Amino acid sequence: MYRYDEFDQHFVEERVAQFRDQTQRYIDGSLSHADFLHLRLRNGLYIQRLAPMLRIAVPYGTLASRQLRMLAHIARHYDKGYGHLSTRTNMQFNWPDLAEVPDILADLATVQMHAIQTSGNCIRNVTADQFAGVAADEAVDGRPYCELIRQWSTAHPEFDWLPRKFKIAINGASRDRAAVDIHDIGLEARRTPDGIVFDVKVGGGLGRTPILGSLIRESLPDVHLLTYLEAILRVYNRYGRRDNKHKARIKILVRAVSPEVFRDQVEAEWVHSKDGPTTLTREEIDRAIAAFTPPQYPALESQPAAFTSARLSDPEFSRWVATNVAPHKQPGYAIVTLSTKITGVPPGDVTDVQMDAVADWADRFGFGEIRISHEQNFVLPDVPQRDLYELWKLARGQRLASANLGKLTDIICCPGGDYCSLANAKSIPIAEAIQRRFDGVDYLNDIGEINLNISGCMNACGHHHVGHIGILGVDKKGEEWYQISLGGNAGRDASLAEIIGPSFSRADVPDVIEQILDVYIEERAEGERFLDCYRRVGIQPFKERVYADAH
Repeated sequence: MYRYDEFDQHFVEERVAQFRDQTQRYIDGSLSHADFLHLRLRNGLYIQRLAPMLRIAVPYGTLASRQLRMLAHIARHYDKGYGHLSTRTNMQFNWPDLAEVPDILADLATVQMHAIQTSGNCIRNVTADQFAGVAADEAVDGRPYCELIRQWSTAHPEFDWLPRKFKIAINGASRDRAAVDIHDIGLEARRTPDGIVFDVKVGGGLGRTPILGSLIRESLPDVHLLTYLEAILRVYNRYGRRDNKHKARIKILVRAVSPEVFRDQVEAEWVHSKDGPTTLTREEIDRAIAAFTPPQYPALESQPAAFTSARLSDPEFSRWVATNVAPHKQPGYAIVTLSTKITGVPPGDVTDVQMDAVADWADRFGFGEIRISHEQNFVLPDVPQRDLYELWKLARGQRLASANLGKLTDIICCPGGDYCSLANAKSIPIAEAIQRRFDGVDYLNDIGEINLNISGCMNACGHHHVGHIGILGVDKKGEEWYQISLGGNAGRDASLAEIIGPSFSRADVPDVIEQILDVYIEERAEGERFLDCYRRVGIQPFKERVYADAH
């Protein structure tokens, strides 16, 4: 993984010193709330419903064990003993004391971490496939290019004050685990006889106006990656709306002028920068790639006898392997997803004890590396198959071994009205009610792959628009109601969900979900997933069932 050089370290330490001074002046009253607002946002600090919230950057979701231990330390000493994994692969702390935030940032700097550009109208954390570098279906490891974009975009003087926040994702595998279609810029990396190229999609995003990205350039050579991104952002900076924040995202601009016109504008702008100073050299690309050189994997037996025997003798372990363990490029190794989704715990919340344990497992069963997925789970990328049974037993002890990956209870959920001042309704109680209703192993296995996503407001931090089942909290005359949609998908063959009809009370939501699942069970063909069944039969059978009592 990437490690700071002297410039990186100095930059981060300097930012900490600047923010310490800014925070003290705000506390003293010499800096106004309005002036402090943009300074704190540039350092990841929000003022939420009950307390400040600090968002820590985890670039492309990759952590070293020492960094995760530092996050555990922060949770213990500055917060309430836990943190929250976000859908942008970052870590959030919901209860820091404002006066101590500079101390938190100083501690983070000692392990090459920061909170820079995790908020504000700038280029946010660049995300990637959580299995990047190790996935069996991968053609290109996107992380070196994420790192190049991170270095280029951090404190970029031209793009530090965009019309609105800006999100970029890279995928280099046959399966899209980075959700590139719902990003401001989504990059699909491919390997060709002439080298690595990118297909560039622009104008995706969720929120108030959900839109899937449009392909505006195919087969962009990797040396031109930054110059082309520069051209896109210059067009956006020039023509993006600044008079209305709800219409300021690049997706609104692309839709307003059409993808074809936007592409022509970008191509015209690119003429001026194509071979300019931002053009990547092979030396620079190789420098970034070298930071992600795979470890020296000892040769291991694939499907060792002890692993096979454990699966045969322990059905619970076997179920976990089937759902939470993915194929690795190297024979004898596996990729493990540690689910944070357990009934009674807000999705994505992890304690300091759990963080320390995962860091220990990364050292013991791998090469000291951890990933965070946009589904709000931990990933251990390099676990020997021979050690999976031992890891599973340890993970059970830390309540991180739910065999529910990709199942109904593996819920993506924003913090909602319990924490966020923007939320219209609470999300966490809805997630818990659904988990309690449908937490039976046999039932989850029977209904198979279903993504259920929950957002507490139209900002869609819970990605409800791309859930197979999506739930959105809405406000009706001061009361919390929930709108349900069906048919979304964030991966390959992406789609936006369709609203099923009028919203429901909180108490009714589990019953409505059960009715939707009953229709699926009645209508599905043998082996048919929920999403495929929905696309085949359409929304009407589901609508008729859930609103039957209204007629």
